[in-house]
This record gives sequence, structure tokens and C-alpha cells, in this order.
Amino acid sequence: MIGSQRTNNKPGGLGDFLSKYLLPSVVSPTCVDREKRVMKYAYAWLGVLLLALGVQPAVAQRIVFSGQITEAGSGQPVPFASVYVKGTTAGATADENGRYELVLGQPADSVSASAVGYRPRTRRVSRTQTPQTVNFALASAAQQLGEVVIRSVENPAYAILRRVQQHKKQNEKTRLDAFEFDSYNRIEVSLSDITDRLAKRKVIRDMTSVASAVGEMERNANGKPTVPLFASEVMSRYFVRHRPNREREEIKHSQLHGVAPRDGTLLSQVLGSSFQDYDFYPNWQVVMGKDFISPIADGWRITYDYDLEDTVQIGQNRCYQLKVFPRRAQDLAFTGRIWITTDSYALRRVDLSVDPKANINFVDQIRVYQDLTPSTAGPWLPQRTRVVVGMKPTPKQTGLLVRFNTVNSNFRAGQPHDLPFYDQPFAADPNALKTPASFFAQNRPDTLSAQEARTMTVLDSVGKLPSVRTFLEVADLVVNGYEELGPRGRFELGPILSTYTWNNVEGHRLRVGFRSTPELSPNWLLKGYTAYGTRDGEFKYGLSADRILNRPNWTVFSAKYSHDIDLVALLDNELALESPLFEAAARFGNIKPGLPLWRDMTSVTAQSDLFHNFTQKLTLRHQRFDPLYNFSYYTTDAHEQGAPTAQNFNLSELILESRYAPGEVLIQNQNRRYAVGSMKWPVFTFRYTLGLPGVLSSDFEYQKFNLAVEQSVQLGQLGRTEYIFDAGYIPSTVPYPVLKNHLGNESPIYTSSAYNLMRYFEFVSDRYASLHAEHYFEGLFINSVPLLKKLDWRLLASGNVLVGGVSKANQNTIPAYDATGTPQPTFRALTPGTPYVELGYGVENIFKFVRVDFLHRLTYRDLPGVRTFGVKVCAQFKL
Repeated sequence: MIGSQRTNNKPGGLGDFLSKYLLPSVVSPTCVDREKRVMKYAYAWLGVLLLALGVQPAVAQRIVFSGQITEAGSGQPVPFASVYVKGTTAGATADENGRYELVLGQPADSVSASAVGYRPRTRRVSRTQTPQTVNFALASAAQQLGEVVIRSVENPAYAILRRVQQHKKQNEKTRLDAFEFDSYNRIEVSLSDITDRLAKRKVIRDMTSVASAVGEMERNANGKPTVPLFASEVMSRYFVRHRPNREREEIKHSQLHGVAPRDGTLLSQVLGSSFQDYDFYPNWQVVMGKDFISPIADGWRITYDYDLEDTVQIGQNRCYQLKVFPRRAQDLAFTGRIWITTDSYALRRVDLSVDPKANINFVDQIRVYQDLTPSTAGPWLPQRTRVVVGMKPTPKQTGLLVRFNTVNSNFRAGQPHDLPFYDQPFAADPNALKTPASFFAQNRPDTLSAQEARTMTVLDSVGKLPSVRTFLEVADLVVNGYEELGPRGRFELGPILSTYTWNNVEGHRLRVGFRSTPELSPNWLLKGYTAYGTRDGEFKYGLSADRILNRPNWTVFSAKYSHDIDLVALLDNELALESPLFEAAARFGNIKPGLPLWRDMTSVTAQSDLFHNFTQKLTLRHQRFDPLYNFSYYTTDAHEQGAPTAQNFNLSELILESRYAPGEVLIQNQNRRYAVGSMKWPVFTFRYTLGLPGVLSSDFEYQKFNLAVEQSVQLGQLGRTEYIFDAGYIPSTVPYPVLKNHLGNESPIYTSSAYNLMRYFEFVSDRYASLHAEHYFEGLFINSVPLLKKLDWRLLASGNVLVGGVSKANQNTIPAYDATGTPQPTFRALTPGTPYVELGYGVENIFKFVRVDFLHRLTYRDLPGVRTFGVKVCAQFKL
């Protein structure tokens, strides 16, 4: 069985781009999704391409130079070297394999190449217009070291690293009160190592034909041609404030090329500077959802070793050049070179890659190159960043090659804006996506190589191919679950996966749903569905409408109505039910143990952000319940045999909710808003519910108090811990469907937010406190075992603890027998002083996606029908 499991990640470039949304969003989420997968619409496109794919420009006179730049001593390629013509603005940058292509509009006598740590070299060339191959072999620019005097056998690099630690606070950008800059981001995605089987598909044949017609196709490190899929260019102004920490990005211009979704608004936001931030000053850099230890982390000697190679001049800075490499290849660490300034011991440049042996899935290449520059206040800021990622499900399958290019300029430090300025983290110009085609050609801060220019031309043509448009329609259906209706696309049909299910109450359940799109109105979101059960012969339906009143504070008014079958076992368990797969599993098959009932619900809600990341919500809700099982309750204070009872009941409620999520990033996509990022800081949710007796025939007066706290705690090499603390109190006398029904799990699917060895409807409480915790060790132990480390398995541990109870008055609200003398279902309360406890341990990443948990129930083991030990399985696609 396949379950669902949240994988956490914070905003930070590759992690959000690839680990959380590239692969995971294309398949069912794994084990239970506690964190909303808000950006999957944006990034699932690339995953669908990877899984589902299993113009001619006008000719102008030009002179093309191409070749490779290598080290003179070793013959190894020199990545990202510069190739240029002296005295002109013509130039190009080599790729990660040292290959370049330089196109000139007029003849030249010579071409030069340079790179940090090497002596520049100039070669004479022919003035003819025929293509010319010019290779460069650059000699090292090593200098005599005078700053470090070796007086012992200690590695001289260690003395430099200690100085780096001493100067960290004065060099890292978090010391600045505020800073801002202009940012240009370009992302290019290509298919690499295309298999023969995939190459025969029409969509690939059409794309290859277009690419070949424009010019020679680009080749990867293995010399095989690549097919461009997608590219984006985004220009923005990026603002950061510290104490309190706030960020804001204003998207000015954006263009999407190639295989892009029909709505690029959200994509433009998440392809900007906010998600391309690489900072090696903190101890841990999140890359692809994994916590990689920085080469200048506080505990650098535990993970890394270093070689001091030479001193070089980078611009106006003289720097130590250090080679860094991990002590254990499987660790999540970097290998490559870093450059440290000799005066301030600041990080000037990094050129780092990840060892292919590192315990990370589906990735065969990660390389990060970054230049930093000092701000006017002292701390250093990133000026240019290039990242290359290669991904493959298996070595013999087609892969994705993704390149990120970021250029920052016009820095300003020490001038913070007032706090309300940062309350909207993203401010996209409504006309950003309408940027003229010529804008970036005239305004981008770096020069495209000839190959990159050809790629853009290819993508603009590829996006118009009928086969590609058909593929995009299929991909959109897979990612969103909705199919566009009509030529104007004002409504969508779906979600497709909810069209059919079966259970022993409804029989075959057929469902049709719809939702509106921004084409109808960017300030309205309409949703509805109707369903029919073949066994009960009943129609079910629901309708909702959301109206956006104010975007900066996201003030929204909502109204909902539904008439459908629900389960007592699932009531008041919204957190676990954020996993659509788990909810579907709970409603499939034999649902009678979950106590089915008809539920008519009408609600109106108003919500708004009181201030940054502090959301207030007010809901008025009316519900009518009609149980489909043997149920009755006493309607008076007399709780003895023969006292009056009733079966149906009505609830009218006022619900106040406050949610504070520091560090959470919120982005808007026209008529929807999404929360992104991991819970680096605790997320607090407080809810108060007041039952209103007599309002719309409501039968009960009651109060409910609930507090939930969630967080993902980064523990570095020890792994990561995720927890949910949940506590509630109901100081009122009401039937058990109104109390807290703790969520059990009788399926073979592991579910993080449920008690996995508890039966449905086994325990009910009116006062309780619970803790759900999971710890992921990553490769902490297995990476040290010679044979096991080749499997790339990862250990984990989990625990669920619940304490609670039910007052005597609430225990007596249900008669033991109905009017006919038939026994009624009853509930069990936890014994005071005896918590419910279950502990588990397991292995994840089996065959790259299988997780197996071994669970032990430690208390209430002698109850009838319980399982004290269980093995549950789920699938999770984690990098």
C-alpha cells in the first residue's frame, strides 16, 4: 500500500525547487502530509516531464569560436571561465565542463580566457568567418605564501579556518540591519541522456527536430545531445530586514520559455531571488531538502579536511585558495574549493560540488559556484551564483539537467523599510508576464552564450508545437487533477482522482466536481461537486465560494454548504485529513467501524492577517448530524433508563482561530494563497469554539479550547526531528461525536498524524494532550557500516503519546441500550495516569521510495481486538 509523508524544506533554492516539488509532487504524497504542498503547482511541471516523457532564425553574418578551457597541468576542465575579446564588450562564460561558445559580429585578431586561480591566456585567431575551434590550457597562478608560517606539523589550512570562525560575525550578512539589491535569475532545464525508447516518441522527435534546425545541439559532459525543455528569466528587487527577520521581493519582469504551464503567475514568484539564496555562513545549507554542512561550519574538522593550495588575486582581493573534501564520501557535505580573503578572512568565492556517493536520491550532479562582494557596511553579499543539477531516476534512464544563474547588483545596505512594507513577501507586477520579447535581450546583466541564445530560440518554437501543447494539457491534468472546460477556461473539471470510490455504505460512489479559474474572476474562487452512491441511492453535493476583499492582508470571505456522508472517527481531525490519500483510504471499503452519519454543514468564514504571519479567522458554522448506525443520547439531565432520548442533533458554532507562523513564506496566485517553507520556528494555532444553543435549532451549549504546535527541528548531522503537540479541553456536557475522537489507523498505511496501532473510535476525550514525533537520522549510522552504506538506507524513529480523560457527565450522555433494548456503540476513555503510548522504528529509502515502520503499542495492550505490534508501509519520494 502507498501512503503519504510530508518532507520538510525551507525556502532556499534547490531544496524547494527539486526535492520538495520536482519529484514528490508528481506522485501521491508520502505517509501523511502535515505541511501543505503549496508550491507543487509550480514545480510539479518538471517532475511530470521527467516521469511522463519516458522558427528557424534569420541568418546573419557572424564568427563563431568554440572550444574547451582546461588546466595546463592536469588537463581537467576549468568551469565557468571567462572568454572575451580584449577592448570590447564581447564575451561568454564556459559551462561546468569548461566548454564555451563565443559569437562575434565582426572579425577579431585574438581571443582571451581567464579564471580565478589561473593566469590569463590570449590566442591569435583567424579573421575569416568560418567556425573556429580555440582551446585554452590555463597555467596556475600560484604565488609565494607569506601569511602563514608553519611552525609545527599542523595543517596550515586549519589556522585559516580558525580565523574564519573568529571573523564570521563581522562578515556574514545577518549582521546587517537591512539590505536590498536588484536580482536577475535565469533557469534552464533540459533532457539529457535520452534513451532510444524515449527518442521515438512524437513529442521528443518534434522537439529534437526544432533544436537541430536552429543549430548544433548542446551536449552534456558525456558528449550526448540534450533537448531543451524550459527556461525562465526573472528580474526583481529583493529586500531583507533583520531583527525582526523579514523579506520582500518585487517581481518586475518575467518570461517563461518552452514547456511552461498556462498560468505562470505562481511560477514567476518561486523562480525569483527568494528561492535561489545560497548562504554558506550558517552551519547548514539546505540543498534539495537536505541539510548539507557548510565548509566553514563551526564543527568543520568533524566533517571536512582541507589543503591549502596557493594564494590568488580575485579582483581587488588577495585570497587563500583551499581545497575542501569530506572525510566520509556518503556524508551530506561538499567537495571543491573555497577562497578566503587574506585580510578579513571573508568567504570570497566557492566552487563546490556534491560527491556522487552522497546519500541523496535521483541526483548524479550538484555544483555550486558563487562570488561574493563586500557591502558598504562590511558584511559580504552574493554577487553571482551558478548552480548545475543533474537528476536521474536510475543510471540507465533519461535525466534532467537544470542550470540556475543569479546575478545581483545595485546593493544597498543599512536602510530598512518600515515593517508593513515587508508584510507582503511577494509583490508581482501585474504586467510582469507581459514583458516584451526583446526586453531581456537588451537588459539582462550577463551575456548569453551562442548556445544559450539558440536554446531560447528553440524553446520559443517548441512551446507552439501541437504535440507539446497536447503534452502540456496532460501534464496539467496530472499536476492539478483538473481538466479545463471550454475554450475560455473559466472553469475546470475535477479533481479527477476523486471521480470513483467504493464503500459498504454508499456502494459505488461516482463524483463530479468543478472549480473556477482566474479567467472568470481573479477575486473569486468557486468550487462544487455532486456525488451518487449506487447502494444507498442518495445524491451528495457541496458548494463553496471565496471572495478576496484585500490582498495585502489577504482578507477573504468564504461561504460553504455540503450534504454528504462523514465518519465520527474523522470529525475534528483536520490536520491528518490534509493528506488526501489517507482520507480516501479511511473512506474506502468497510467504513462502518468509523460510525458513518449524514452531515449537513453550512458555514461562513472571514479571515485576515492582523500582522505579518499572524492570521485571524472567524467562522459561523451550523451542522446537522443524522447517524447511520444505532445511536441515541439523553436530551435532559436525567441519565437513567427510560429518560427521553434523541437520535439526530444540530450544532451551531462560533469558531475563533489564531495562527502564528514565524518564518513562513506566503505567495499569491491570483485567487489562491499558498504557504511555503518548513517549520523552522514553531507554528502556533489556537482555536476556541462556542456552541450556541437554540440558534437554528442547535441542541447544545458548549465550549472547546485547542492549542496545536508544529515544528521541524534541524539537528545537523544528527538528522531532523518533526513534532506536533496538540492539547484540548471541553468543559461541557455533550454526546461523544462532539468530543475529541482520537484518530486511529486500521489500514496498512503508515500515517504520521494518527495513532497507528489504535483502532478507529477506540478512545474519546474531553481533555487531552498529545505528542506526535518523528526523527530522521538520514545516513548517520548506516553511512559508517561498510556493506550497508551502499544501500543508501536511512533509519528513523517515531513516537506517539496521548494523555486524556472524559468527565463522568460526558460518560453518561449515551444510554447503554436504545428504546428497543439493542446495545449501542460506546466509547472508551483513557485511564487517568495511564497514557496511550506507541513507539516505532524503521527504515526509509528502500529501493529509493519505500518506508517500513515497526510499531509497538506499549499501553492498553490487554483490550479486546487490539494489536500490540504492527508493520506498516508507505511510499515516499524524498531526495
